[in-house]
Formats: sequence, C-alpha cells, structure tokens
Amino acid sequence: FHRWFHEVEDFGGVDEVNAMTVSTIGLDGFPKSRVVLLKKFNEEGFIFYTNYDSEKGRAILQNPNVCLSFFWAVAERQIIIKGIAEKTSAQISDNYFSSRPVGSQLGALVSPQSQVIPDRAFLESNLKQLEQEYENKEIQRPIHWGGFLVKPFEVEFWQGRPNRLHD
Repeated sequence: FHRWFHEVEDFGGVDEVNAMTVSTIGLDGFPKSRVVLLKKFNEEGFIFYTNYDSEKGRAILQNPNVCLSFFWAVAERQIIIKGIAEKTSAQISDNYFSSRPVGSQLGALVSPQSQVIPDRAFLESNLKQLEQEYENKEIQRPIHWGGFLVKPFEVEFWQGRPNRLHD
C-alpha cells in the first residue's frame, strides 16, 4: 500500500490521493458508502476522523466491519481493504484535532451531523457564536469527534492493463 500510495502521489494528476470510499453496514441494514480522507496509515492500519454521532460513526460502532476503497483512474489502480474499525485513543484524536485549522475545529463543534436542521442560516449563526466564544481560546476536541483505525485483514490490489487483461 505504501509503495502504491506514494507512486500515485508522485505520478500526479490526482487532487487528493488520500480520498477513499468507506463502506459500512448502515443502521437500516443496507450498505452505505461515502468518501472521506485518509489521514494516516502504518503497519497497524488506516486512520480517518469523523463525528462519532454521525450516521457513519454510529454504523461503525454498531458493526465495525468496513471496506475502504481507493481508486486512482489516472494510474489505473484500485485498492480494496476489508477490515475492522475501532476508535483511536483519545490522545491520538486530541493530537490530530489540535493540528487542524481553527475553522475545521469549529466545524466539528457546530454541525449536528446526520440530523435535520432548519436551514443553512442555522449553521452559519451557530458558527458566528462559536467564533466569538472561542476567540483567542484553545478549542478542545468534542467527545463525539475522533478517529477510527481500520485494521485490515484483506487487501486487494488491482492494476488496469490493456484489453481488460487486468492484474
């Protein structure tokens, strides 16, 4: 994975090499996929961050079997990873949260993800309030926000070739 990731990164032509599709089994029993950003990978697995109260977060906490998929069309490469997701430690989540821009930190506080809101003005008004409240103050990571580590148990590498004779 490390080699392919960096080869695609060096190849160019991909806006966000770390964009991946995360598929979960939803609370309604149906699969659901969405694109998130991979923030770290190592020998343990793959880390991304989210709101634990979101539909995605709740689905993972109920059923930690997930699938990650990277597709880099320009390189004709795809990687599919089956794994088990678990929350990262509070310290890992805190460290990453504190490294984020203030606007992103406030975004984690302002948005009641996967919940119906009255309108866009609701978010913008809440953001203005938080900007005033936290002006010149450190923002603590909310308890409902943090990382998931996906520990892989199967990784499939797909390389496109001419005449559909793919590897």
